[in-house]
Amino acid sequence: MEFIGLIVLAVLVMFYIMMKKPSKNIKQISTEELKSMLGDKNKQFIDVRTPGEYKNNHIKQFKNMPLNSLPKNDQSLSKDKEIIVICQSGMRSANACKVLEKKGFTSITNVRGGMNSWSH
Repeated sequence: MEFIGLIVLAVLVMFYIMMKKPSKNIKQISTEELKSMLGDKNKQFIDVRTPGEYKNNHIKQFKNMPLNSLPKNDQSLSKDKEIIVICQSGMRSANACKVLEKKGFTSITNVRGGMNSWSH
């Protein structure tokens, strides 16, 4: 019986890791790498934090598009331009990247560490 429990646990752990693992189509960048991209007009910058978090502190080039509203607001984004996604820590933005990928976007980048790692 213990052996079956270990197998179930191992399968659950593997499933969890696979769900959290970034997709091959989603790039990861640091906030330092982000700084060199901010002036690029061929990129779209979205901040998936809540309006309150965004209002408190945000990067000027980023448009606020909260994660929970992303599935119904993605039509305002172009599939022809890269999308750079940020949040507070990098977790919600990673989820947003997966949502965008499922919607057919192919050039998506997550900012690792999010606003917690940002320094002007």
